[in-house]
Amino acid sequence: MAGTNSERRMIAEGPAIILVEPQLGENIGMVARAMANFGLAELRLVNPRDGWPSDKARSAAAKADHVIDGTQVFDTLEEAIADLNFVYATTARQRDGFKPVRSPVTAAETLRSRFRTGERTGILFGREKSGLTNEDVALADEIVTFPVNPAFASLNIAQAVLLMSYEWMKSGMDDVTATPFQEVEQAPATKDELIGFFEHIEEALDARGYFHPINKKPKMIDNLRAVLSRRAFTSPELSVMRGVISSLDRFQRRRPHPEAAQAGEGREPGHDDD
Repeated sequence: MAGTNSERRMIAEGPAIILVEPQLGENIGMVARAMANFGLAELRLVNPRDGWPSDKARSAAAKADHVIDGTQVFDTLEEAIADLNFVYATTARQRDGFKPVRSPVTAAETLRSRFRTGERTGILFGREKSGLTNEDVALADEIVTFPVNPAFASLNIAQAVLLMSYEWMKSGMDDVTATPFQEVEQAPATKDELIGFFEHIEEALDARGYFHPINKKPKMIDNLRAVLSRRAFTSPELSVMRGVISSLDRFQRRRPHPEAAQAGEGREPGHDDD
């Protein structure tokens, strides 16, 4: 991508990511990295097992230092969500209760809509081994769950955060099919360039005895041109191909012995005899 890192706008907004009693610093770091990838920056930890700050978390964050440096730590979940207006709880299993259950796409759109009106929102993620308790979920407004393999529904906490962060990023895009960069524009080749390419490769092949037996040469040329013209080459692509062919001229050219050519000896596999 063109431009330097200093020219790229850092996106750091959106819902708070709240990890309830996370265990490993490495997992927290990978969560921070996933958040930074998709423009989230507010990380809250509830009673992390190994304490905070964590060198392991910073190392695993892969330079998502703005997320690590801004991380807030709380003793209880109630304290962690006290200033929020709306909260989602993530879970992979069905819960008893009356909470609406949303898909990641719907949840991200809801969060985006509330963000635009100035509400403060958050997403809860549970413990690595056991997820969120029913008591944790009861503090949320709605549930978000992922369409995963029913027989293997357990997600790593960083994977779950990555999925929601990705959906959050998409919810703010005008065109979800847009890409951050495009292929380099190239001028399509002219027919004159294409014919020159055909003649170049045919001459190189002929010099190496490819077209044998000789009575099959016209048909073999037709087949070769049909294959090479199945897609529209650009002018630079043809230049690359002709450069490849030109490199072959550095090797000794040999024609097959006339008697061998007439007998069809040494024929390359796959030649069309029709």
